[in-house]
Amino acid sequence: MRPAVHVRGVVLPGREYRNLWVRDGRVWFEPVPGAETVGQGWILPGLVDLHCHVGLDSRGAVPDEEAERQAFADRDAGVLLLRDAGSAADTRWVDDRDDLPRIVRAGRHIARTKRYIRNYGVEIEPDELVAQVEIEASRGDGWVKLVGDWIDRDTGDLGPCWPRSALDAAIARAHELGVRVTAHVFGEDALPDLLGAGIDGIEHGSGLSPELMAEMATHGVSMVPTLVNIDNFPKYADQGEARFPRYAAHMRALHARRHENVRTAFESGVPIFAGTDAGGVLPHGLVAREVLELIRAGVPATDAVGAASWRARAYLLGGSGALTHGAVADLTVYAADPEVEPEVLLHPERIVLRGRVIA
Repeated sequence: MRPAVHVRGVVLPGREYRNLWVRDGRVWFEPVPGAETVGQGWILPGLVDLHCHVGLDSRGAVPDEEAERQAFADRDAGVLLLRDAGSAADTRWVDDRDDLPRIVRAGRHIARTKRYIRNYGVEIEPDELVAQVEIEASRGDGWVKLVGDWIDRDTGDLGPCWPRSALDAAIARAHELGVRVTAHVFGEDALPDLLGAGIDGIEHGSGLSPELMAEMATHGVSMVPTLVNIDNFPKYADQGEARFPRYAAHMRALHARRHENVRTAFESGVPIFAGTDAGGVLPHGLVAREVLELIRAGVPATDAVGAASWRARAYLLGGSGALTHGAVADLTVYAADPEVEPEVLLHPERIVLRGRVIA
């Protein structure tokens, strides 16, 4: 049993000044005798990174010690819930640790043969897609991750990885199993078939058109832009320039319109969430930077903060995502209002993870 603690301040998203007590890892609205006051300010449901890769670096799976460091980096930035959007490492041991963020997994990336980063995904052909979706659904926590496009060496540019018939069968099977499907997509060409087949989420989505955005909004298909990762597109272009000049020009063009793309998606009603793509080439703990990038793109601050907090929690776990009576006590406290001064997200004053006060 952990000691009861108390925080007070303006609780978002309702903006009501409240006293919150934490007992047995849960939020209480009634006073708890003897609770120590550990924080005061603006209080948020713990932050969420909806696209990261614990247990992964640029070469593939990492030892558990490195995965632990990655999870600690997120936690110490106030990120208390993660969706692992594909990892070659088995991180189930994290579930036994009450000092690390909760992870909602998507199994391992499902990629086309020789059409993705080496050592990352399970590489298969289209006739194997349904069977592999079944396997990854059993490994994940309600999600499966597809690699929707990658460099096609025959064309020298980004190209779709899967025919429509394979996507129809695989996504239908995932839904029969009660899991959602999301897909990595940088370019334009893979998107119509993925959306037509009933995909639940699009990662990156830098090639979306207004027409496809309207379709996503109609069907509630989410978008996780990972702008802090897309900022690396010019570097990726430079790396591929010699062999794939067409790809390099394409990546630079996608980068140039990244903010317009996100702004249009938001204005179209697409559900947008914050994710960083940490764990590949990027370090963990960058969600606050992603929120600032969403705001630069034109997403209002309240929506951008919600995309990394209560709305993201509701999307992953159900419910309201808010700090209601009896909710899991995952919360962060800030010295200023993050909807007015979003830079404050970079510096949490106090972090409480499942009732544990993080020093």
